[in-house]
Amino acid sequence: MRVLKRLLKITGTLLLVVIVAGGLFLAHTWYFKPVNINLFFARTMMQIMLDSPQMLSSLRVLEPIGITGHNAKLDDDSLAAGDRFMQQMKDAYDVLLSYEDDDLSEGDLVSKKIAVSMMGAVVEGEKFRFHTFPVNQMFGVQNNFPSFMESTHQVHSVSDAEDYVSRLNAVGVKFDQVLEGLRHREDLGIHPPQFVVTKVLEEMDAFVNTPAEEGILMVALLEKMEEAGLPEDEQQRLAREARTAIETTVYPAYGRLIEHFVALDDKVQYNHGAWSLPDGDDYYRLALRLMTTTDYSPEYIHGVGLSEVDRIQGEILDILATEGWDVFSGFTAAINEMAEQDRFYYSDSGEGRDQILADYTAMIEDVEARLDPWFETIPEAVVEVDRVPEFKEKTSPGAYYSPAAMDGSRPGMFYANLYDIKATPTYGMRTLTYHEAVPGHHFQISIQREQEDLPFFRRLIPFPAFSEGWALYAERLAKEMGLLEDPYDNIGRLQAELFRAVRLVVDTGIHWARWSREEAIDYMRANTGMAESDVVAEIERYFIIPGQATSYKVGMTKILELRALAETELGDRFDIREFHDVVLTGGSMPLDILEQRVRRWIASIRA
Repeated sequence: MRVLKRLLKITGTLLLVVIVAGGLFLAHTWYFKPVNINLFFARTMMQIMLDSPQMLSSLRVLEPIGITGHNAKLDDDSLAAGDRFMQQMKDAYDVLLSYEDDDLSEGDLVSKKIAVSMMGAVVEGEKFRFHTFPVNQMFGVQNNFPSFMESTHQVHSVSDAEDYVSRLNAVGVKFDQVLEGLRHREDLGIHPPQFVVTKVLEEMDAFVNTPAEEGILMVALLEKMEEAGLPEDEQQRLAREARTAIETTVYPAYGRLIEHFVALDDKVQYNHGAWSLPDGDDYYRLALRLMTTTDYSPEYIHGVGLSEVDRIQGEILDILATEGWDVFSGFTAAINEMAEQDRFYYSDSGEGRDQILADYTAMIEDVEARLDPWFETIPEAVVEVDRVPEFKEKTSPGAYYSPAAMDGSRPGMFYANLYDIKATPTYGMRTLTYHEAVPGHHFQISIQREQEDLPFFRRLIPFPAFSEGWALYAERLAKEMGLLEDPYDNIGRLQAELFRAVRLVVDTGIHWARWSREEAIDYMRANTGMAESDVVAEIERYFIIPGQATSYKVGMTKILELRALAETELGDRFDIREFHDVVLTGGSMPLDILEQRVRRWIASIRA
């Protein structure tokens, strides 16, 4: 017995030493330079995530271990929070640079280069921190909040529903923080384009004039509670609390934003690009560098766009001529004539829209059955299709993707905009499916998030040129996979690539060549054959996020160049499945680092 007691005492002492030592190690890692770069990555990512309860709710990495307090909170959008974040990034950047390259493994060195690119951009862009429009027609706080509550906040229990109500009650503070930032932008002479003011006012007026019980916030909560099977009395209680929160907190918060934009309406008269902002030309060049991860100039990108527009239009005209269309009058007349054919559209009805969603689902199932010859790695996450929420579909793009939760509790979502039936021609649906779902965004992002051997930050970060470039490459790959046998489906693919080439022209046109909104709309309408509603939504999107529209074609071009290089260098030893694995399993990265990765793979095969 005495021996046992002694062993227990020794064991207890050792355990205490381990706990204290572990605590000191964790404290050192949290407050000082971590002993290795991977601990630094983990610490920095954790600090960022803990400051963003909405990110945590989206990722759902803490829920499996029982941590859920963040689900009752919203992100802090105050100027002070922004100041803290900038200082945090500058401090982290300095620590990152202190790790010597020679001390790092090959994989850690790649991670460092990616982190340097990402953090360096944040630090360099500090002076343009307020060159943004947090309330806008595309993804502003006023439409992002209800979308987040409807699509991201999960309800599986009474406490989850109570968290939902808590978030409704937190909107007042959040929107006041946004107003603080808007007023600061005014002081700096930074105003949104006039169309932004008009459209967000229309959207917010419609939102607050909808009775609470009919609005998306209440409807979503009721549906979530019903699906979760919560007790009826609890559902009724929570519904009353939610309606009170909407009427006394949410709608008044929107009312304060509305008042601000009504006053702003008298101060804003024009629709100008980035050039009109303080140091706007420098801002746009930086935006292009961040979005494309290249040093391409606006002039170069504009010229490439014009050249690619001519090439792709020629290919489309060749197909149309083969199919018996009159192409004598040129591209615009021919593509518009084709687009006017009723046979390419669904009925403008609820049944027609339901059929569109069903057909998108069937297309996903079709491509998923054909992946094996082309890909070694298939993601576990599933993807579903739904329509863009009706309250915001008028100003939303034709489609977008929302990633799956990392705990598997929420699938990836491909959202299709069904506002204008003429914006969904049948010949464009397959290509849109391959871009947004499989093997495009859902495929690439899900594979990235499932790479457990990567530092966590690399499983999350998006570099637009990589992610959008891959999705556009996926459209072209679909043709190789035999998924576009109908010539009109191939026209849809070419029209989608043409759309991205036109983006090179109009984005640089707006922000560098100083085109007006109307000039950009006219150019896109004449050179794509897209529905007018889609054209307007797209052009107005480019005003809000300068440079992003150029990332698609630039990224796709680089991936195709690297594939051609690998095919040439490896000959019979080239394996398309291995190439795709090399591109996808490293996660999103700058294009120059992707090129280094592919070249290393080529060298390893040739060795």
